[in-house]
Amino acid sequence: MEDYPRTLIAFKDRFTTNDACLQYLASLRWPGGFCCPQCGHNVAWQTKRGLFQCRKCRRQTSITAGTIFHDSRKPLRLWFEAMWHITSQKYGANALGLQRILDLGSYHTAWKWLHRLRRAMVRPNRDDLNGTVEVDETYIGGERSGKRGRGAENKTLVVIAVEDKSRDEDKESKGIGRIRLKRILDASSKSLVDFISTHVSPGSRVRTDGWSGYEPLSNTGYEHIIVGPKDLNIAHLVASLLKRWLLGTYQGAVKQTQLDYYLDEYTFRFNRRTSASRGKLFYRLVQQAVVTEPILGRDIVGGNSQPKHGSREIHDGPGNYT
Repeated sequence: MEDYPRTLIAFKDRFTTNDACLQYLASLRWPGGFCCPQCGHNVAWQTKRGLFQCRKCRRQTSITAGTIFHDSRKPLRLWFEAMWHITSQKYGANALGLQRILDLGSYHTAWKWLHRLRRAMVRPNRDDLNGTVEVDETYIGGERSGKRGRGAENKTLVVIAVEDKSRDEDKESKGIGRIRLKRILDASSKSLVDFISTHVSPGSRVRTDGWSGYEPLSNTGYEHIIVGPKDLNIAHLVASLLKRWLLGTYQGAVKQTQLDYYLDEYTFRFNRRTSASRGKLFYRLVQQAVVTEPILGRDIVGGNSQPKHGSREIHDGPGNYT
């Protein structure tokens, strides 16, 4: 049974202490009860430090070890408030807003937390897209306009896959289904077919334009349907909504090296856009956070220069970490 607070009041009443947060994480990490990562034994007691000590091998296990909360110096209660804030924002949250809500002393801490939580929005072993799937590419970013078309300069290439439920045999399914987004180096056959084979179930009907990069699809277990570029309406709509979201929420201040994190967040939000419960989005994010491996700060920064207050990147740019 899915267990989560339905309202802000219920959230605040339930997660007033770090211990309450730890117990909730434990229930999601070990839904069938504790399981020792070393010997597999299922009986343990909790130490005064909040660790689970296996009754058989005596190994002590932290609930947060191996998760995005690993070695965090901040109270777990603040992480929960951050996750509630992020999932309760219809169009997304930026680092400056998160810093203010949580009263964090460092803007850079808020920025780092946001990127870690964005990575947790990708569920491991998630189901592939299926049925009829439209695939197309779009270009994101670039302060200069650059040339148009595949190979555009100063921009980042993103490939889009979206389920077209209106074309499926199941007449009860209508409209747009789930999406997948990925930053790719180029529009070559290798990049495009690798993306499709990773995110779309074999046997699906894949609609693309006539670009040569899609030619091998027919030999890789898919029903390849070639249409005119103007006929990929759903993929174009997703591309347009993605760009509008990046511009409206983050003022377009997204660096190429961090774009993957924003694509993860947009996918998470889009695929749950019909959810009537913000609490359930919170539940899903926490559920995925406990199975997401730790992310080092240097991996998030990606070697980019640091932003200056007042620059275009102030809303969600990278920062200095200690």
